[in-house]
Amino acid sequence: MNATAHRFPSRRLILVGLGLLTQGAAAPKPPVVTVLGDSITAGLGLPARDAMPAQLEAALARRGASAVVRAAGVSGDTSGGGLARVGFSVGADTRVCVVALGGNDLLQGVDPAQTKANLRGILQKLKARGVRAVLVGVAAPPTIGASYARDFNAIYPNLAKEFGVPVLANMLAGVRGDPSLMQRDGIHPNAAGAKRIGEALAPLVAKALGRAAA
Repeated sequence: MNATAHRFPSRRLILVGLGLLTQGAAAPKPPVVTVLGDSITAGLGLPARDAMPAQLEAALARRGASAVVRAAGVSGDTSGGGLARVGFSVGADTRVCVVALGGNDLLQGVDPAQTKANLRGILQKLKARGVRAVLVGVAAPPTIGASYARDFNAIYPNLAKEFGVPVLANMLAGVRGDPSLMQRDGIHPNAAGAKRIGEALAPLVAKALGRAAA
């Protein structure tokens, strides 16, 4: 046998080795976005593919911000319920958490000061874990009482300023009141309404992910 054969591997062996290296290089996983919310996040009345989290994932993809959007919504949940479960509902692999709570507080007439304290607690827990947040609220109508509506509506922009996080103060803006975007109950968006919310949220979530919004 030629002595040089021991020193110089064959071309075939080199190609096999390169192939094994290529197979071993795993593609990077897309970041995880968890949506902590209530029945709108849970997609009440909709198949999962049409619900807001799936619509947000699709809207992010259209912007070139690939992500896995995970639904963590519980129908009927209040800000207090979200605070109680944020530790286990928001997985350890979450990069961004969309906090979309407060609608049921509004329906139940919870003191806005309590709602604010609960949401602050959620944001503090996320910050301590290094999870970026996007805050999403709903708007209180003046018919509920001018003073209550004023205090409630101030919660989201005030907390966003305090924590330096993006905010969508009223996710149902342009959706509620439009029969073509709402289910028959007049409370929950249909697929088209969920898509509208997802599109409104996408630039804020893309920013939180550290990607330039298109």
